[in-house]
Amino acid sequence: MVRTLITGMSAAGKSSTIHQLVSLGHHAVDLDTEEWSEFVPDDSEHADPGMDSPLDWRWRENRVRALLTTAGDSLYVAGTSTNQASLYLLLHHVVLLTVPTHIAMARLATRTTNDYGKAPGELHRESHLRTIVEPKLRVGACLVIDTSAASVADVATLITEHASGMCGA
Repeated sequence: MVRTLITGMSAAGKSSTIHQLVSLGHHAVDLDTEEWSEFVPDDSEHADPGMDSPLDWRWRENRVRALLTTAGDSLYVAGTSTNQASLYLLLHHVVLLTVPTHIAMARLATRTTNDYGKAPGELHRESHLRTIVEPKLRVGACLVIDTSAASVADVATLITEHASGMCGA
């Protein structure tokens, strides 16, 4: 039973990769949905000081913990949350998807899958968080993939090979 988290900052390709894994028949779950995440008051060090009541999109920890402890051969989950480290002991692999900031900002401005990143304040905050959060994600990752020049199919293949031990996992 191998559990793999695909994490990264916004527009790194997490959702696209998890959808590719699903299309290939893998048990894969996007944690960046209301089923698995919710807005809560942001009491983290990353709270936006410019907001009166900052909110943070966090995993519903009990639900995600239950998902990660269910039986099965392999599971891929994707998302990023300020509470993800509390679940690392349930994971076998943490894969960081990354992309240069200018590419992430362009992807956010043009993506059609959700509205995050469309507002100027969100772009500014995302740019700021990339300098703080991504280095922390990098420390916890056992594989880092730059998605700026890789196809979604290639990224999915790299992750599945890593999770199966085919690339030195």
